Amino acid sequence: MAAEMVLSRRPGQPHSEVLSEADLEELGQRKPPSKTSTRDYLRKARCSASTAKSLLFRFIPVLRWLPRYPVKDWLLGDIASGFSVGIMHLPQGLAYALLAGLPPVTGLYSSFYPVFLYFFFGTSRHNSVGPSWMPSAHLGLLSCVFPGPFAVISVMIGSLTDSLVPSDDFLEFVNGTNVTVVNEAQRDAARVELVATITVLTGIFQVALGLLQFGFVVTYLSDPLVRGYTTAASVHVLISQLKNVFGVSVGEHSGPLSLFVTFIEICKKLPETNVGTLVTAIIAMVAIFIVKELNHKFSAKLPMPIPIELITIIISTGISYGVNLNSKFGISVVGNIPSGMKPPVVPNTRYFGQVVGNAFAIAVVGYAICISLGKIFALKHGYKVDSNQELIALGLSNFLGGFFQCFAISCSMSRSLVQESTGGNSQVAGVISSLVILVTILKIGELFHDLPKAILSAIIIINLKGMFKQFTDFRTLWKSNRVDLMIWVVTFVATLLLNLDIGLGASVAFALLTVIFRTQLPHYSILGRVTDTDVYKDVAEYEKAQEVPGIKIFRSSSTIYFANVEMYSDALKKKSGINVDRLIEKKKKALKKLKKQQKKAQKEKAKRKKVLPSTPLSCWVSPQDTDAECNGPGVAVIELSGEEGGTPPEPTLRSLGLPQPNFHAVILDFSPVNFVDTVSIKILKNIFKDFHEIEVDVFVASCPASVFAQLERGNFFSSTITKHCFFPSVNDAVLHLNGRTCPASENLSTKM
Repeated sequence: MAAEMVLSRRPGQPHSEVLSEADLEELGQRKPPSKTSTRDYLRKARCSASTAKSLLFRFIPVLRWLPRYPVKDWLLGDIASGFSVGIMHLPQGLAYALLAGLPPVTGLYSSFYPVFLYFFFGTSRHNSVGPSWMPSAHLGLLSCVFPGPFAVISVMIGSLTDSLVPSDDFLEFVNGTNVTVVNEAQRDAARVELVATITVLTGIFQVALGLLQFGFVVTYLSDPLVRGYTTAASVHVLISQLKNVFGVSVGEHSGPLSLFVTFIEICKKLPETNVGTLVTAIIAMVAIFIVKELNHKFSAKLPMPIPIELITIIISTGISYGVNLNSKFGISVVGNIPSGMKPPVVPNTRYFGQVVGNAFAIAVVGYAICISLGKIFALKHGYKVDSNQELIALGLSNFLGGFFQCFAISCSMSRSLVQESTGGNSQVAGVISSLVILVTILKIGELFHDLPKAILSAIIIINLKGMFKQFTDFRTLWKSNRVDLMIWVVTFVATLLLNLDIGLGASVAFALLTVIFRTQLPHYSILGRVTDTDVYKDVAEYEKAQEVPGIKIFRSSSTIYFANVEMYSDALKKKSGINVDRLIEKKKKALKKLKKQQKKAQKEKAKRKKVLPSTPLSCWVSPQDTDAECNGPGVAVIELSGEEGGTPPEPTLRSLGLPQPNFHAVILDFSPVNFVDTVSIKILKNIFKDFHEIEVDVFVASCPASVFAQLERGNFFSSTITKHCFFPSVNDAVLHLNGRTCPASENLSTKM
């Protein structure tokens, strides 16, 4: 800590007077804490033309950067990049609508409206928003060379549509027979209504959090938690797509253990596999996998990645239409994709109560993806991303998109990388890509009527490759940090067992508990001076660190608060090498016996005064004295004066015949402490009191200014505990003790 270096000197060197915190306050003229009045707040909140302009530019960043847009330098790159990303949007939008349990056209809507809206409100030049692929890289660090994305938002939405709007609610009898079929048109309409409501609510949460400057909530999603969660979610995605790969029909299950119920049902129906569907899926997966590997291997030589997903969709649609795969081989196809735009629809608010928790989870996870990617590219290209504005931009994209039948979106690692690698320099590339999707919605979308669903499932499964690579985290975390490994494993298992929504909540709760447990079980150490330095290190870890004679320097690796302060006190007493509580108890018993002996001696004195009133009485009692009248058991010295009004001296451990500590001072190193509460202040007072009982002075070193202020507000200081026992560094406290005693030690009393 910086305070550790203040006034530090090498042992033996000449030095000026050591200053305590009280001396520093007077010498440095410490400023009183500033207080902001209501008038100051009103002055800051006063509206003016400059303030209004600043707010407008802040919430609509396009007004700031678009007038300065370098057309000659950036426009061609943005057009090429936007076209490339738009080509990727098309197959991914269709695939992730299927994953969310929605009609394919909603994937196209979700690839158009949010992308267009982000142009106005976003601050990242390279983020590509839309149906989300979760990045396989570390949160905030682009450490994975394989852009293995994953549609975590889509699968979270899909679990909701399956549970709240199951297909069983839309069964109809066929022509008066006992045969029932699902009315897909009504089911899809109900699901679109539900998802639009979730999307609007997600947007409200994100905008509200952004306006309240709550962008930091994403920090509660630690890296091991995110990676464990996305790995488990990829298993959910894989299981959900197996039915389309094998061409079997299974029921829709939701809630805890639904993943395993679905997997067991698929296994039972394997004998019913549609061979044509399976062959189609396998061929598509092999082709996509090979070309993606080639894209990665020759990425430096290719101007843009080969759009194998789009090529596969076009070829498979053509073959399906020409051969009529649906009627001849029973291969399920996408079906009708309506062309044209739909008018906005107000969401159904009756769903709000049912999906509020899920919407909040989607809002946080989606923002975590977006801000992590935004910071990666901002750091690389030297511009700044406003985390709260990104939250607002994402929220507005979702909120307004929900009125146009979009599902919640986030940013895509794969598309963002393509946008950057193909020359994209700004959000203009996003507008170009949205125009590509707009043309598809208006004219081209209906041509994909005969696209086999197995092709979309193949696209989804192959893109899970990066997610499954995260299983190697197990080995890495085992070597580096077992607690992080525990978070990863618990998150993975909880998400598999409890489903995505409950699993995320349980995982965050467990991760926070590990933080609490780690603060409750910190590392306690006794410090010693490293030879020929003024540096103090743990004597158990450094051979050259030697304890200062007569001084115990105690340090905890954690802050002190109500949950661990009792353990702090116990550890201090244990590390001191003396049973402090036992010694205090013995002292109390000895004092009790001493008082009895004093009373007895006073009675004897009174009796002798009656006989010899003018003769002074002096009684010296020692352990060796055999006189039963003046010697009490366990009492070493009692001296009584015959002088009227005389008081005996304060008993000491030596005079009471009790063992004395082999040190005379304790220094508490407060450098790791960043806050204290009322409970910890109370226990710290008790520590000062208990050690004074055994004739040991307590000092505090390296106390941060904020903690010092909290101690002042908590009435920690008094006539018995003063600021003269606080020092800016451990070395200053040691130098002080080796030179002179603390003034406060002379005033300490057993009455606190």
